[in-house]
Amino acid sequence: MSAQVNKSTILIVDDDPVQRRILQAAIENMGYKTWCCENGEAAIDALSGNHSCDIDAMVLDLMMPGIDGHGVLKFMREHGINKPTIVQTAQGGMETAVKAMRAGAFDFVIKPVSPDRLKSSLCDALKIEAVKSTPKKQHIEATFNRANTQKMIASTDTMNRVAELVKRAANSDIPVLIEGESGTGKELIAKSIQASSDRANKPLVIVNCGAIPENLVESILFGHEKGAFTGATEKHTGKFVEANGGTLFLDEIGELPLSTQVKILRAIQEGEVEPVGSSTSRKVNIRLISATNRDLIAAVRENRFREDLYYRLNVFPILVPPLRNRRGDIRGLAEHFIARHNASQQGFAAQAISDAAIHLLERYDWPGNIRQLENTIFRAMVLCDRLTLDLQDFQHIAAQVDLPAATQQHSQIQAVNAPELAPNYPVGRSDVDIAPSDFDTELSSIDNLMLENDGHIRPLVEIERLAIKHAITHYNGQMSEVARRLGIGRSTLYRKLKEFGIEPETLVE
Repeated sequence: MSAQVNKSTILIVDDDPVQRRILQAAIENMGYKTWCCENGEAAIDALSGNHSCDIDAMVLDLMMPGIDGHGVLKFMREHGINKPTIVQTAQGGMETAVKAMRAGAFDFVIKPVSPDRLKSSLCDALKIEAVKSTPKKQHIEATFNRANTQKMIASTDTMNRVAELVKRAANSDIPVLIEGESGTGKELIAKSIQASSDRANKPLVIVNCGAIPENLVESILFGHEKGAFTGATEKHTGKFVEANGGTLFLDEIGELPLSTQVKILRAIQEGEVEPVGSSTSRKVNIRLISATNRDLIAAVRENRFREDLYYRLNVFPILVPPLRNRRGDIRGLAEHFIARHNASQQGFAAQAISDAAIHLLERYDWPGNIRQLENTIFRAMVLCDRLTLDLQDFQHIAAQVDLPAATQQHSQIQAVNAPELAPNYPVGRSDVDIAPSDFDTELSSIDNLMLENDGHIRPLVEIERLAIKHAITHYNGQMSEVARRLGIGRSTLYRKLKEFGIEPETLVE
């Protein structure tokens, strides 16, 4: 390790000794101390050893024999080691960059990296680390917890990490890019960051970029002068100026046209905007948060989104998981929505939700994510006249979920008492009925089902395949009845048909 006197130590990990020496010389010339490792194994030892607290940042080569850079990032993530990491590689594809950034890397550089580029990245990384280490202000923590509109339900590990990232992002003005499917709560996260920041008492301006007509995007974002175009009868202040001093949230930023992306890039770089029809610029001081449900990397590859703007926006990425990947939060979310709807509207009977109903909701994949869950809870509350929501209040969900046989029977018994909520499925029928087929003589007896020709028991997977074929024949191709008698859901049945090569479309309906 170098004897330089500096409080910051940079760990250099590269299997190429020449590259290590070049990086060491460059980084020590910047005034930092260095610690060099020749492979991923040595890096993990350094990061998990007694001197790991002496490491302030890391420059990590991605392509190494044995444990490569991705392996080191995975180890850090799994063991909660948070060191700002700049990854470098000679193979600089966009997919590689995204994979590394999503694995926790702070920045991505291409070999050979210039000293100026590396110095800039290290400075930014150490600034972020300093912000993380700064004790949180009491009023920030209080605001985060008390703002009901910004309340985050986070009981799973994935959402606890999101909540932690939100708190870290709130401690600086760093640009944030929130990525996630529609309905995952990206706007809520943006509001949480703003409410927990030093700009909490300043304007929060929200713009849905996907809802703005293309010919009005620049006018709405940057403003326009009177007479700038047909219909501009008076001067208009744009969203950037409205957010001056506060936070600007650009939702669905991937929908912006390329011509507007250029101006947004300039606004971020220069801190000023030029209204349409004006020859002068206006300085703005904003905190920018962006969100998208699109794959911006794919958009960059297809020249639909500017690469330079992407990296300007993606300084602090927050990836919001879909609800199907955080099923442990469903109970908390459901109870939160019940309480909120009861508080905002009188007349609901339901005050709670049963464990059976929660287990049902946890088995559904929620393509519409949290927004769909909230609408489902609201619908159930409107129709329910009991104190507790139960399975019968979610029959439209039960019809799409693989339930254990006992739960299915309980649900069907309850549905008798609530026929208006039960889907109209006649017993023994389904939306796709399959007529009987000739499945050979192997199904002629139980011995043929269980035994091979040599008298030995068939493998379980083969017994399962033959049992399904036998059930289809026995119940004349009525797939709802087949699934019910086998004790599985219809979607599971169709999946197994595909696995076993029994394609429904090959059978006569």
